[in-house]
Amino acid sequence: MSKRKKTWMQEHVSDPFVKKANADGWRSRASFKLLELLDKEDLVQPGMVVVDLGAAPGGWSQVVSQRMGGDGLVIAVDLLEMSELPAVKVIRGDFGEQETLDVIESELTNRAVDLVISDMAPNISGVKSLDQARWLNLAELALEFAQNYVRRGGGIVIKCFEGEGSQIFFESVKSVFRKVHRRKPQASRDRSREFFIVGLNKID
Repeated sequence: MSKRKKTWMQEHVSDPFVKKANADGWRSRASFKLLELLDKEDLVQPGMVVVDLGAAPGGWSQVVSQRMGGDGLVIAVDLLEMSELPAVKVIRGDFGEQETLDVIESELTNRAVDLVISDMAPNISGVKSLDQARWLNLAELALEFAQNYVRRGGGIVIKCFEGEGSQIFFESVKSVFRKVHRRKPQASRDRSREFFIVGLNKID
């Protein structure tokens, strides 16, 4: 194991959010990021239709499903295999491809989406400019999905990374949603460039 990997593993196992996730039964420490975002904004209510893009291992879908008390529809989409969750429909595929979109639409049964959530991040190459470009592509795809499927008045939560293009993307979200916030949850590590954009009240 490389020194860098060993350092990450040591930090991971000692991380208080990792320990709390294990103790509380959450699938990942990322659950606490969404929990804090939901506490700041009234994003989830029973009966909603929520699509989780890049959902594996399922921490965010798990949070939303529990917040809705099983009353609603959560569609979790990922290229990676993900074990089942109560009241969550898991779709394995690329949401950027029509075949996967067709499956999503069949699950929606003509219902509009209330909220899109995305904790997606690219595979890290170590080349900052390349990684930033990959993130920006994922973020733009998620926003495009929200533009096409989220109902008027609906919302989005999307992971972002500081760097080239992040402010331009923030402005793009503002062109789609009337109210847009930038958030850095406590569970986001201090050294991480990640932040989250919360868009509320979709314009059209």
